[in-house]
Amino acid sequence: MGMMERIDSGIGAPARECLSFQLGGEEYGIDILAVQEIRAYERPTRIANAPEGVLGIINLRGAVVPIVDLRVRLGFANPKYDVFTVVIILNLGGRMSGVVVDAVSDVLQLKPEELRDPPELARGSASMPVQALAVLEGRMIVLLDIERMLSDVTAPAPAEIAEAC
Repeated sequence: MGMMERIDSGIGAPARECLSFQLGGEEYGIDILAVQEIRAYERPTRIANAPEGVLGIINLRGAVVPIVDLRVRLGFANPKYDVFTVVIILNLGGRMSGVVVDAVSDVLQLKPEELRDPPELARGSASMPVQALAVLEGRMIVLLDIERMLSDVTAPAPAEIAEAC
């Protein structure tokens, strides 16, 4: 039996890696494959009529990257911007975005048995789409569908910019 067959059958499925971070005292996670880099917060250039939680844009090595404060988007009041505030730069299908969080915690290896389906009330929310809940060592981590959550703010892919010119 080949390696692919074993993985496809779900038996001995590989651990899923996620980056966990803090938002308003709670722990959240996103798929590590979406993470490009982690940077200190720098104030972005504001843009008019931006969707809720979009703080503005930054120039990241020649790429224009929208910056979204997940704390604002998730309704946490009065987020602080200090030396501990972090921006996670994401690459979502060739589209770059940055998300502001309170702090990055850990890279976690989540086994299938540590994952739970989210309750029905969390599944349907467009503002906070939950992929799963991870339960490990007394911690509960909310795994966000970050691509769906940022669908209204991702910058166009480079190929789309070229086509528009």
